[in-house]
Amino acid sequence: LVAQFMNEHFVCIKVDREERPDIDHIYMTAVHMMNQQGGWPLNCIALPDGKPIWGGTYFPREQWLEALGQVHAYYRQNPQNTRQHAADLAEGIRQNSIFQVESQLQTFTHNEVHNSVRKWSLQFDREHGGQKGAPKFPLPVNLEFLLHYGYQYADQDIRKHVDLTLTSMARGGIYDQVGGGFARYSVDPVWKVPHFEKMLYDNAQLIRLYSSAYQLSGKELYADVIRQSIDFTRRELLSPEGAFYSALDADSEGEEGKYYIWNKEELEDLLGGDFELFSEYYNVNATGLWEQGRYILYRTSDPEEFAGEQGLDYRWFKEKIGEWNSILLTARSKRVAPGLDDKSLTSWSSLMISALVHAYDAIGEQPYLELAISSASLIRKNMWSEDRVLYRNYKDGHRTIPGFHIDYALYIEACLDLYSSSLDKNWLELAIELTETTMDQFFDPGTDMFNYNGKNAELLISNNVETQDNVIPSSNSVMAHNLFRLGHLMLKREYLDLSATMMKQMQGRFEQYPHGFANWGRLMLMSLNPYYEIVVAGPSAKSMLSTIKSEYLPHALVAGSTEDIAHPLFQNRFDNNKTQIFVCRDNVCRLPVENPEEARKIFQVE
Repeated sequence: LVAQFMNEHFVCIKVDREERPDIDHIYMTAVHMMNQQGGWPLNCIALPDGKPIWGGTYFPREQWLEALGQVHAYYRQNPQNTRQHAADLAEGIRQNSIFQVESQLQTFTHNEVHNSVRKWSLQFDREHGGQKGAPKFPLPVNLEFLLHYGYQYADQDIRKHVDLTLTSMARGGIYDQVGGGFARYSVDPVWKVPHFEKMLYDNAQLIRLYSSAYQLSGKELYADVIRQSIDFTRRELLSPEGAFYSALDADSEGEEGKYYIWNKEELEDLLGGDFELFSEYYNVNATGLWEQGRYILYRTSDPEEFAGEQGLDYRWFKEKIGEWNSILLTARSKRVAPGLDDKSLTSWSSLMISALVHAYDAIGEQPYLELAISSASLIRKNMWSEDRVLYRNYKDGHRTIPGFHIDYALYIEACLDLYSSSLDKNWLELAIELTETTMDQFFDPGTDMFNYNGKNAELLISNNVETQDNVIPSSNSVMAHNLFRLGHLMLKREYLDLSATMMKQMQGRFEQYPHGFANWGRLMLMSLNPYYEIVVAGPSAKSMLSTIKSEYLPHALVAGSTEDIAHPLFQNRFDNNKTQIFVCRDNVCRLPVENPEEARKIFQVE
């Protein structure tokens, strides 16, 4: 009956908001302007020209039918009023999408950053990490900023908060203790009960975050999370040809979490004599109980700590955990798996490529870099056309949607990361070519920002300028970072100046709402504090570079070359007979050294 009524009176169109975030943004803005609560599933009714007239989120069956009938009747009886309402709403959407240029760009100081972080810290959950309350989202963009801030200013309180958050998440039910990878969020304040959906973009950014935290702390728990989460990604989110899938559903057999939870009888049968020790470690007790006699594996300690408390040999216990996980993973693989969203998106895949590069830098596993290279090569082959259009989506050998600014920005970032760690200058050249296209297609000289849709894209009601960082950093903040890096790499002043202008326009917003502009905040940290160019040139540049990049260096650009190349950053710096490290600031360099320890004395945080 509902489908019949909809098909008789409306043209029904289903939009994948992950494929078309630009369309989703327009109609979500419309719903907000109608004083409705935003969310999904989002339902909007529009005129044939796409201008919305009514919308909302979730509706029970009878309420939905009643609303459809009322909208249809009103349109038939008042066509002129309806068209005027749609025009007014469309104009409101356009006005809402205009980026408000800051009329006065004031100089930002260390104190203003400190004050913003101090206000932000009032929202910290000091017992379980993250933000106070529930639900609890990981928000890796925010944690990346706080990690950088804590390191840059030697703020032990902030560093402890980040460590508490990362440790609590890694122990919690939000983390798949058996198979690796993080769920979308936890519904409670202790990271225990997740919304079991697993997204590529969450896991990519969290792998990168844990890689940075491992570089800084050397904490073995973080390395375990990196390895296990990459194993999950390769096992469950990688296509045979090497493309990354988008997500795994929360449900299987119509029930959320059924694939991931356990009952005691099942565990006793699988683990035999190990069950008692297993249940102590994973809290198969009142602590881990979820509902209907089923348990979420949930840890309250790390292997070393637990082994000490139980009088166990640590290495033996670590091997035992590996055996348990292998047994349970095999058993779980026989269950009906959650649904797989097997489309590939350029922006999300680029996040995973960058994550793999950072994981390679942190723990030195060559296969991570190889997978990053093969995945980035697949995007270059399948998504980057001869007429310099980067496509957003890929599935079953087809690409259909030209990329948005976020796709270009994150793929440029991935190419720069690959160049930095592989020393293959082809990735730098591709990043430069993509940047030139981005400047041509998306840049708005009136605002010194980048539009979300390119100038050759289909004409919609409005063209958004994305600046607020969310679960994924905003396209403009990523691009400002790219321009900052490319400006230092290419000694290109105009890129550095544009990056600085973009950042300065966001300073007031960051000051008011730092956790909504955290990626901009990282750029502010780089601009306020000494920023180094570390150039390694010579036959052994790659191995020496790996040593340097195993450290946490958010305040430095690291580049290298094993050959004499015509690049301004390497001019007059290559010597066939030795490998040298040049540490520079704004291309003013100290005398070269041949030992990473000597270089470290120069570029360490002041």
